[in-house]
Amino acid sequence: MNKIKILVGMSVAIFMLSQCKEGGPGDITSDPEAVLNETPYELAIGTFPEPEFNGNELTVEGVRLGKMLFYEKMMSQDNSISCGSCHKQENGFSDPDRLSEGVGGSLGKRQAMAIFNTAWHTNEFFWDGRSHLLRDQSLKPIQDELEMKETLEGVITKLQEEQIYLDQFTRAFGDESITSERMSLALEQFMNSIVSNQSKYDAFLAGSASLTDSEERGRVLFFAEYNPSFPEVSGADCAHCHGGNNFDNNRYMNNGLDVLADQTDIGREEVTENPQDKAKFKVTSLRNIELTAPYMHDGRFETLEEVVDHYNENIRVSPTVDPALEYTTQTGLMLTDQDQTDLVAFLKTLTDETLATDERYADHD
Repeated sequence: MNKIKILVGMSVAIFMLSQCKEGGPGDITSDPEAVLNETPYELAIGTFPEPEFNGNELTVEGVRLGKMLFYEKMMSQDNSISCGSCHKQENGFSDPDRLSEGVGGSLGKRQAMAIFNTAWHTNEFFWDGRSHLLRDQSLKPIQDELEMKETLEGVITKLQEEQIYLDQFTRAFGDESITSERMSLALEQFMNSIVSNQSKYDAFLAGSASLTDSEERGRVLFFAEYNPSFPEVSGADCAHCHGGNNFDNNRYMNNGLDVLADQTDIGREEVTENPQDKAKFKVTSLRNIELTAPYMHDGRFETLEEVVDHYNENIRVSPTVDPALEYTTQTGLMLTDQDQTDLVAFLKTLTDETLATDERYADHD
């Protein structure tokens, strides 16, 4: 396995709050606060390219502090939930519930997204991309009325009363000062440290594992293009949207879930105010898809079989549906029952069993 050591320097920069182009008020600029990076963090990237950290290189101290904050229930108003409450490690850092329960029993508006391989996300965060950088995203659930319902000032006050946090902020940043900027940088470091690249399919590509006949047939279907003129060689064309090392494309797309009249969640349009973005949502990674049910931005599908069935014969046409999917409404993907079984079998080879149990990411409290 290839490993890189993240090289860090000791430089001083002013960290300021700003409004990012699409992130909204309160987002944080890409110029990080000066930090005391004493110990470079080793990130096992495997076959992935070297990531860009936007000036917030990973350190052992920063990742450790970020992990503490990720699992800290004091981040919520009534000290009842943490980031880890809705992003469970055993579920690929997603939520097995369709909508996550926040403080006071309130429910979120969308399904909690999985958190892994975020270091390679290059096109904003959240389903609608309203946060430019991961550090921007990290503070918003804390302040969301439907989630943790706390203020940043309230969190800081609580953390300042705990000596363990004064010590950890000193180790990560050089002094005891606890600020929202530093919290966001530490949280970003921990989330960027969560890497998933140890699936059966990764082992297959490395020549150390074999696929079953069903998995291999599913692999061929996954990567083969849809061709209605020649059904015998037509594929599911999944890689059109879910490609590359992370099986995503860092784009926002309408995947045909609803007709126009039923599109109550306008998705990306809420951020860009562009009608062409109506009902478009971030294309998520298919890695660990077996662990991250339910599926879609609203968690409407409970099983992978339902997801495959949707793409096979239930695409709903609307003005912004992706053209690659609109074509399938004429004949469907023409997948047989066996094809669908094989495709699901292949998708399960993208599961990284180590992610669900890796002690580096686990809550030890």
